[in-house]
Amino acid sequence: MEELTIEYKTVPELLSSLTDVIKIQSAQNVQIVSEKNLKEKLVDQLVWNAVFNPDDELKKICRVLIRNIARAAGIFPTSIQSLYEAMGQGKVGHLTTPAINIRGLTTDVAQAIFRAQMKKKTSPVVFEIARSEIGYTFQRPAEYATCVLAAAIKEGFKGPVFIQGDHFQVNAKKFAKDPDSEIQAIRELIDEGITYGFFNIDIDTSTLVDLSKPTVKEQQRVNYELCADFTHYIRQKEPRGVTVSVGGEIGEVGGKNSTVEEFEVYMEGYQETLSKKNATDKGITKMSVQTGTSHGGIPLADGSVAKVKIDFDVLKNIGAVARTKYALAGAVQHGASTLPEELFDKFPEVGAAEIHLATEFQNMIYNHELFPAELKEEIYAYLKKEMVGERKEGETDEQFLYKTRKKAFGPFKKQMWSLPASVRSKIMDKLQAKFEFLFDKLNVSGREAEVAKFIKIIDIPLPLPSVLRPAS
Repeated sequence: MEELTIEYKTVPELLSSLTDVIKIQSAQNVQIVSEKNLKEKLVDQLVWNAVFNPDDELKKICRVLIRNIARAAGIFPTSIQSLYEAMGQGKVGHLTTPAINIRGLTTDVAQAIFRAQMKKKTSPVVFEIARSEIGYTFQRPAEYATCVLAAAIKEGFKGPVFIQGDHFQVNAKKFAKDPDSEIQAIRELIDEGITYGFFNIDIDTSTLVDLSKPTVKEQQRVNYELCADFTHYIRQKEPRGVTVSVGGEIGEVGGKNSTVEEFEVYMEGYQETLSKKNATDKGITKMSVQTGTSHGGIPLADGSVAKVKIDFDVLKNIGAVARTKYALAGAVQHGASTLPEELFDKFPEVGAAEIHLATEFQNMIYNHELFPAELKEEIYAYLKKEMVGERKEGETDEQFLYKTRKKAFGPFKKQMWSLPASVRSKIMDKLQAKFEFLFDKLNVSGREAEVAKFIKIIDIPLPLPSVLRPAS
């Protein structure tokens, strides 16, 4: 996108760029006049301005335009709820949904995912971003969803796009100090997410589990009660016809491994709490558990990642109870992208419903031979200065930089988006190959037609601003 120098200064300038490419027909409908010009120029221009334009009004207009162009192209943000219900009923099995966190070069990476998805006839695939990532990558839900939909338009993808809020997580320290403010912050994130097509949301209140309590119920009480509260809030906010897929979590990633007892205690308390709020509210569709992994892996002194012994029995046993007793899709694995490649086909074997993947794709970007050395040096110098407070005693430079370089995606977003197209293309080729490999291993390749039978697509318009609407 380094070739794009057009930064809209006014609404008329923006409107002029739409001429002979799209036609605005009403507040909720646009017509694609030239698919070629749309893919080759306009969508790049719109998404660039949707991310970088300094004028918030123009930025918002570009985001809403992309959402409406996606609708016209047959691309719809969609809830995975109906598929996960089918998995919970045993109608679909032996697949593990890849949920991919994109921290940087978002539109480019999403394009690589869509290319792999179309080539492999893959479904489902989830595009997600966590609350923490939203902070350090400078990608609010409105921006993230826009970048993903722009990528789908560019690649000619059609159908459902599953966008997910990953780890909409309660900060334990902030909650202890001011619970109302922390709850409100999560609710505001939910509001923005749903508005822009996040019809899948993972609520993570596992940070509030207190293992010092004498019983499992007391340990999990705040966790399940607060998740039920957020679930009820989501049900009040979701668009008509859409059931947002909600996930819960019983074990904070990086902590002790989860047990069937913890899961059952959580579910009983969660269902009881939710029913008291509204007996007709649908509950969670999946449960995130801890199996021995940690987000990003554990860096060794040389910067490599330690091998982790993952307890697949946790996924298998909790997943089996989740399906047979509660009709959930199953258990969810986090922190898995840096695991050895030979392990990935184990996840569908043990019935894992979903697997969250992030850091390895980040590593592939930074470690690619064409990633500019001078930019990497600039990033590392920034991290050593600005993130020094996160450096632990005894950490090597390699460990520190491996752990913190995810936090450069926000400050260096524009520089990364401005890398030469030839460089970005080569990096994305490697990522696409990795996605294809994972889709095969997770047994979602070739499942598109089968999965489509259980997906409920609902067209939810996002009305265009009045300045774009044709005169009546």
